[in-house]
Amino acid sequence: MNQRSQSRSAARLAAVQALYQRHMEKTPLARLLDEFHQHRLGREIEDGEHYADAEVDFFDDIVSGVDARSDEIDELVTAKLAAGWTLARLDKTMVQILRAGTYELIARADVPKAAAISEYVDVAKAFFDDREAKFVNGLLDAVAKQVR
Repeated sequence: MNQRSQSRSAARLAAVQALYQRHMEKTPLARLLDEFHQHRLGREIEDGEHYADAEVDFFDDIVSGVDARSDEIDELVTAKLAAGWTLARLDKTMVQILRAGTYELIARADVPKAAAISEYVDVAKAFFDDREAKFVNGLLDAVAKQVR
């Protein structure tokens, strides 16, 4: 994986974490972005381990874009859920993965559809088992077919 791909992957993972924090703590957007810039992106975690250097502008675009277009994104995601399912019934981290992936599909034409889907499947694997990763793949693929 080249440096740009790695820094974008790191930005996606950090964006999902930031969106989760915003959802749980209602952190104002500007403060949230600043906190991630100052303390998370590319910083030391512990014992000399570092967060991967994330592409900051890409991170900002995903977090701000999901925030700005949340109603549109949630509508697209909800429409692809099985009958009787709502975003409220899904794991809160899963919701943020689906939101970030959907945002990339609708707003980042520079990112190939397959790459965006594959990246968020990888993000899902950081938190969940294969079953949930397959769910992310299927749902984002359905969204992609509709929006691209």
